[in-house]
Amino acid sequence: MNQPARVELADADVLRTLCGGQSENLKIIGKKLGVRVGQRGSCLLVSGAPEAVSFADRLLRELYELLRQGYRLYPEDIDQAIKTLSSDADVRLSDIFLDAVFTSNRKRRIAPKGLAQKRYVEAIRSHDIVFGIGPAGTGKTYLAMAMAASALVEHRVKRLVLTRPAVEAGEKLGFLPGDLSEKINPYLRPLYDALHDMMDAEKVAALIERGTIEVAPLAFMRGRTLNDAFVILDEAQNTTPEQMKMFLTRLGFGSRAVVTGDITQIDLPSGQPSGLVAVRDILRHVEGLSFCQFSEADVVRHPLVQEIVQAYERWEVRRRTPPGRNAPPPETDREAACAEPATGESGLES
Repeated sequence: MNQPARVELADADVLRTLCGGQSENLKIIGKKLGVRVGQRGSCLLVSGAPEAVSFADRLLRELYELLRQGYRLYPEDIDQAIKTLSSDADVRLSDIFLDAVFTSNRKRRIAPKGLAQKRYVEAIRSHDIVFGIGPAGTGKTYLAMAMAASALVEHRVKRLVLTRPAVEAGEKLGFLPGDLSEKINPYLRPLYDALHDMMDAEKVAALIERGTIEVAPLAFMRGRTLNDAFVILDEAQNTTPEQMKMFLTRLGFGSRAVVTGDITQIDLPSGQPSGLVAVRDILRHVEGLSFCQFSEADVVRHPLVQEIVQAYERWEVRRRTPPGRNAPPPETDREAACAEPATGESGLES
């Protein structure tokens, strides 16, 4: 039987935090990697298959370094850390998890949670227009909002413009009482929620009152030129190609835009093409853009969300497969990167 590997970690306080209450974190790591992890004094003992022990050693040291630099570790971070280290032998967790994008009103640092999110953030930093495409829970909109809030606070832009197409997701809202503003508010609620998670409600209200932050339906963008602005188009899978063109041509001097959406959740009428699907073919040879593709492996919400996304993908494949044919497994893109193809355009094909 192999002797347990010893992982020496000098700082007792950091080690205690790494272990978690009642060794909760060590139990999670043991279950995920198929190893046994125990504490003895200032070191951790890891036993199991050699490859799993070696990986656990690397994971524990990387998590320890994160904590030593002030990172607040949540149990769900462990799963993301395992995915990140599994996908790249050279990556360091500190380069990703400590890349603070914005500090929220609750003093919580908003940072990438994996390689796909890191590449997405880097793409937003280096391109004027970025498309974030992937399933729910991958942080597309939330990170874009954090980048926008950071740009506003640091005076790199003069205003934020947040917009969505007003397309009903299987529910009819037109019968609701109230004026136009009250009718469209349900469509924009997710954008307000993200704003309030990052800034005090009073500050958000004041900035909206002054016009520094604008949250509006996509139809309100027609005929405008947006200068010195950070513009986010959310739920872009529900735009038509004409609406997508209208939005992208609103961008003025000193502005940048992030377009997010999930092409598996299109709520447009049957037969109506999605602007988010079409734009990749239309703009694939245009330089200065970046297409970032996320997969279900990049979901960072509750662990069940990832399972739900995968289950629906399998169901969609079965539904579309003609009777008598074996359904192929759903495609996944575990690289989920923002790539720069040789042709000069920015993108990663799914």
